[in-house]
Amino acid sequence: MSAREFTCVVCPNGCSIVVEVDDDETPVVAKVRGNVCKRGEEWARQEVENPLRTIASSVSVSGGDFPLASVRTTRPIPLGKIRDVMETIRQVTLAAPVEIGDVVLVSPAGCDTEVIATRGVGSASRDVRRAAKAKGGMKE
Repeated sequence: MSAREFTCVVCPNGCSIVVEVDDDETPVVAKVRGNVCKRGEEWARQEVENPLRTIASSVSVSGGDFPLASVRTTRPIPLGKIRDVMETIRQVTLAAPVEIGDVVLVSPAGCDTEVIATRGVGSASRDVRRAAKAKGGMKE
């Protein structure tokens, strides 16, 4: 058995939590100490037994007034799937216009989440596209 220390991130209290873990192939929480609220205990158990994270990143946008659009997952994903999801996100190029909330990916890497746009990107005006093309920055 081992003890792991965490600072809880669920609420503003920032409790120092100690989790006693039975160290097998799959860690199992034996006891949680130091949490003020029940949510802290639930978070600590989940953090040891099945850690989850949300992702925020960006994707390329073609023909837009900005070259990137920020994106995020709508639900947390397993920590072990982050690399696979990020690789899927890296392969995406959107065509402008992009609206906040547009669904960019559904179930990336088989995860139960969507990736949505969190920044709107308008279409570049013709003059802007011509100027970029003249500088070698855009291809039609």
